[in-house]
Amino acid sequence: MRTTRRAVLAATLAAPALARAQSTIRIRFAHSLSTVEPAHQAAEFFAKNVAARTNNRVQIEVFPGEQLGSGRDVNEMIRQGANVMNITDPGYLSDFVPDVGILNGPYLVQEYDQFGRLLDSDWYRGVDAALQKAGFRMIMMGAYFGARHMIADRPIRRPAEMAGMTVRVPPNQMWIETFRSLGARPTTVQWSEIYNALQQNVVQAAEAPYGSLWGARLQEVRKVISTTGHFQALTGWPINNGYFNRLPADVRAVLLEEGGKAQQEQTRLTREQEAGFVERFRGAGVEIVSDLDIPAFQAASAATYKAFPKWTPGLYDTVRKLLA
Repeated sequence: MRTTRRAVLAATLAAPALARAQSTIRIRFAHSLSTVEPAHQAAEFFAKNVAARTNNRVQIEVFPGEQLGSGRDVNEMIRQGANVMNITDPGYLSDFVPDVGILNGPYLVQEYDQFGRLLDSDWYRGVDAALQKAGFRMIMMGAYFGARHMIADRPIRRPAEMAGMTVRVPPNQMWIETFRSLGARPTTVQWSEIYNALQQNVVQAAEAPYGSLWGARLQEVRKVISTTGHFQALTGWPINNGYFNRLPADVRAVLLEEGGKAQQEQTRLTREQEAGFVERFRGAGVEIVSDLDIPAFQAASAATYKAFPKWTPGLYDTVRKLLA
């Protein structure tokens, strides 16, 4: 009889934990982009695969177009513990861990694949540990977002042609310092407001990968894209570290595994669609300017790397050695 009572008691105590493990887990997944972009498509790919692998136990709902707030606001929600994910980039994450921002530096790499040397290094593992300490667990980091180019009402072939130009940038120090070094007047505008800002000449120009320029329909208000390629952009998906660690172990494993697959999917889609976007722009009457003096842009933007006093001393040299 005593053994039976112990068994019943043990089962009773285990029931709440079992219920928690089997209950539906709902996670909101936010971003500022349109639904036609590879990053959004990768987020939907991720949500579908996670649901399938967990028999719908984990439900991830994607909210595009800043429905849950700006990228900076969502990152703050994550830091505070909300069960939210975000499509963000190292520049925004540098608000919490300054060193990670160098991954968004101008002309840091010549091509996206070089980022692999950085993300697979002891240096980045230290950065990732710092992100976790700051409250962020990266479900994935390093999906290709595309080369970022300028859209304006005239060609920009060299930095001198950008002098004094008002350029929309996000509220992000890397963008501000980069365009300041190029002689422009960086002006912070949320991405959801960029169309109106250009239409009303609040800013003269904007910058983004082809997919984002097209998704925001900026070809309707500006007709020249100059292929500066100033950033080889990559994205990451943070979730609150404490919330992540409270999830069942099997769910944590699925999120990380499917995050890795989604990273590959976004990279594949971005590469696949870049050439197609060029043809779409040309079909919409946009001039694509490619005869740029890229070495002049590289030389001018080098001053950007001296504008971050919170970086670990010697950070730029450390990263350059890893890339060499």
